[in-house]
Amino acid sequence: MDETPSKNRKTVKIPDTSSPRIIIIGGGFGGLELAKSLRKVDCQVILFDKNNHHTFQPLLYQVATSGLETNSIIYPFRKLFEKVKNFYFRMGEVEKIDPEARTIYTSIGDVSYDYLVIATGTTTNYYGMEDISKYAVPMKSIQDAIRLRNRIIRGFEQALLTDDFEMMNSYMDFVVVGGGPTGVEIAGALAELKKHVFPRDYKELDLKEMDIHLVEANHHLLNGMADISGKKSKEFLEQMGVQVHLGKSVKSYDGYKVILNDGTEMITKHLIWAAGVTGTPIEGIDASAIGRGNRFLVDEYNRVKGYENIFAIGDIAAMITDKYPYGHPQVAPTAMQQGKLLAKNLPQIFKGQGLKPFKYLNKGAMATIGRNKAVVEVGKFKTQGFFAWFIWMFVHLMSLVGFRNRIFVFWSWLWSYISYDKSNRLIIDKGEEHFEQTLEKT
Repeated sequence: MDETPSKNRKTVKIPDTSSPRIIIIGGGFGGLELAKSLRKVDCQVILFDKNNHHTFQPLLYQVATSGLETNSIIYPFRKLFEKVKNFYFRMGEVEKIDPEARTIYTSIGDVSYDYLVIATGTTTNYYGMEDISKYAVPMKSIQDAIRLRNRIIRGFEQALLTDDFEMMNSYMDFVVVGGGPTGVEIAGALAELKKHVFPRDYKELDLKEMDIHLVEANHHLLNGMADISGKKSKEFLEQMGVQVHLGKSVKSYDGYKVILNDGTEMITKHLIWAAGVTGTPIEGIDASAIGRGNRFLVDEYNRVKGYENIFAIGDIAAMITDKYPYGHPQVAPTAMQQGKLLAKNLPQIFKGQGLKPFKYLNKGAMATIGRNKAVVEVGKFKTQGFFAWFIWMFVHLMSLVGFRNRIFVFWSWLWSYISYDKSNRLIIDKGEEHFEQTLEKT
């Protein structure tokens, strides 16, 4: 975008107001919690997002592995705020911020603001490896989840059509990179498909040839959780047939062959990337306000460094403290807590009164590995196995946006538990066929 936006640019149509105008960029956990908490505040709230819905990202892997339908974990912004008079939603991407003019320049036009909140979250970090970004499948959006589901199911359909044993295996084998909750959960879900679903769907194939690899650069899984949780997760995964590779990283991938840093080679058409995230700063914010991981440096009130009326919350914000020298954990509770506190502080700013600093309440961490298998940590309390699995299900069910979504997910889980089935095994995007044909030629 040009340094100086054209005077002929379109202005986004928003009603004028005498109340403070707050623009929120991003409708993830932080942005959504902020908007909800400002419902009764005398202000005008405008939410910008490139999608028209909120996505419950912790369950993306279940959409990708056919456990849930897409509409079970997404919820339209307009439906959520249909009765809120001071709320406006516009679908578009923010291209630049002009702090002096107090204006954002977007793909649909320009809008002025009194206060700006950046809650854009993060994007997949490929660490500069272009081959990985070209061929791997990330897990950050509902589109990614659908794409991966298409790839998984289409891969088995392709395996039925080839007489080449190595090519057949490449369609049936999976390499998951990243031993955090997302990677562990995807690997576990694939193992359940191998055991309970694919033997019935693909009777002609020898499912013993389906290999699932989990690659983690650290020497333990679930970095940030206790050692017992990482060890138990590894034990669960190996019991389910997943091959866990610790202390190793991916060096290259050409769409067919994965090469690890120790020289190990794996043949697969499916490289699932869950190895890291990075921020995507918006043009216009001074470089001095951007820290490690491309996160905005913020003070204890979530104000971006060097700006009085620009804030950042959630994964994109880095609040450096003695306890959190690299910023708070990039998880949903952090974003939601920061959004809720900022909703209390903004009215104080309107009145010129004192602000309350952010103090993170660590509600614990959890990950599910599969049926009756999970790990949960809440303070000093730690548990693994069935009880942890039940806690994981309850917490995620109650965290979903919308009563309808909770009902849908509950019944899907109940049916899956009773029947050992995952019914949403659908290929719905023909565009992926061209990608597969391209890989076939490599």
